[in-house]
Order: sequence, then C-alpha cells, then structure tokens
Amino acid sequence: MNFRKLPWFDYAGKFSPFKTAVFLALFVPGIITIVSFPLGYLGARPMTQAIHEFGDWTIRFIFISLAISPARIVLQWPRLLDVRRMIGVAACVYGLVHLVIYAGDESWDWAMVASEIVLRIYLTIGFAALLGLAVLAVTSTDGWQRRLGARRWQKLHRIVYAIALLAMIHFCIQSKLDEWEPIVMAGIFFWLMACRGITWRYGRGRLPLWTMASVSVLAALLTAIGEAVYFGIALGAPFDLVLMANLSLETGVRPAVVVLVATGAVALLAALRGWIWPVKPRQKAA
Repeated sequence: MNFRKLPWFDYAGKFSPFKTAVFLALFVPGIITIVSFPLGYLGARPMTQAIHEFGDWTIRFIFISLAISPARIVLQWPRLLDVRRMIGVAACVYGLVHLVIYAGDESWDWAMVASEIVLRIYLTIGFAALLGLAVLAVTSTDGWQRRLGARRWQKLHRIVYAIALLAMIHFCIQSKLDEWEPIVMAGIFFWLMACRGITWRYGRGRLPLWTMASVSVLAALLTAIGEAVYFGIALGAPFDLVLMANLSLETGVRPAVVVLVATGAVALLAALRGWIWPVKPRQKAA
C-alpha cells in the first residue's frame, strides 16, 4: 500500500495539516449523531432524526464541494482544490449511511425499502441523487481519470450539478413545512450556478468581485421571492408579508438574509485578501 496516497498527504506526498484538518472535520457531524443516539439527544424518534441528520449533511457536503471552485478563484487559494475530492466522497458516504439507517428503520426489509423508493417520488429523486454520488465517488480517483481521459472525466463529473438539484428537491419535499434550510439551499444553488455561468462568460479562472457581489444580492432577492411564493401556495400566506419578512429582521433571520451573508462573505473575504495580501503579477518570460 502506498501510504503517500492517504488523505492527509498532498499530491507531492508531504504531510498536509490543511488536508488533515478537513479530513478529521468530515467525521464530526457523523460522530455527533452516533454519540447522541444512545444519550437520548435525538428526540422522541431517534432513528428518524438520525436519518435526517445524515441526509442533511449529505446535501451540505455536496454544496460545500460545489462552492470550492468559486471560492478558490476569488480567494486565489489553489489548495482548496486539494480537499474537494474528499468532501465529495464524504457526501457519498453520508448518503449511503442515510440509506442504511432508513433500511434499519424499516426492520431491514429491503423489499419494503425498494418499493418505497419506487412508489414515493421524493425517495425516487433522492435515490437517483445517491446513485449519481456513488458513480462520482467511485470514479474520483486518479486511476479512473486516466482510464476515462481528462475530457470525458470532466464531462462525467459535471453531473454533480444535476445531483445537487435532485438532492435539493428531495430535501424540499421531505421537509414539508420546515422549509427554512431547503430555501437557503435553493438560493445558494442559484448563486453557485450563476458563478459558474460567469466563469464561462469571462473565461476559466476569472470571477470578477463586483459581478459576484451583484449575484449575491440577486440570489438573496430571488430567495425572498421564492419563499413568498412557496408559502403563498402551501399555506395561502400573503405574498407581500412573507416578502417583507425576508427583507427585515423583525421576524428573525430569514433565508434571504442567510443567502446574502453566506455568499457575500466570499466576495468580502476575497476583497480583504486582495487588500491585505495582494497576488503579485507573473513576470513575462524573457
């Protein structure tokens, strides 16, 4: 076994404190959930809550992995790419545990589990997303990249955007009326896709800060509108009241505010980095 391929080493085979810290952090949500189970901290229905915890972290890790590319560009921090693969694999592992716990909650009746996946649309969508994650996890290695070739490998791994969309839809449907985090996810998903569109427009590796900040404002506004539309359809809530609640802090922190702060923070950090630690322009070869 080549120990230099372990997660806590970088591509040069040297120990990486950064990769080690991220690798260990990926275990924290799962360990907390597992420890909370016998201690009675998961509520009256601990199995159901454990299912939700692992499922929620699956989606969070997917979104964190997607956010690495724009963050790497604007922060000028190439080393972020070193941890994207392990975060994506962690999302797959958490998704598989999510499925296994669900099967355990069904008394390990896999026939029942299969029928539920087929008959319940939100489970069908979630299972499709999990299958996609499994494919990406298996083919994430350098060996598979060489077998497929760089271009085909990149095309295959672009399905992560469709996987994120399916996972988000699954999250929204199963959350029912508890839509706070799913709506936040929807706003951040729009921001991520818009950032990708910007890099296509300006060229790979370019993501102007002013454009990114403008997209953050637009994402927050669309999040507020989306929540107002959702509650208008689901509960008949007045559109203008829900919209105004998102644009103020009188009813607490609403999804639009979270989206604005979370996405705007990336642009702010990039601006601060450029001011405190500017990147020196490359000298032209003589």
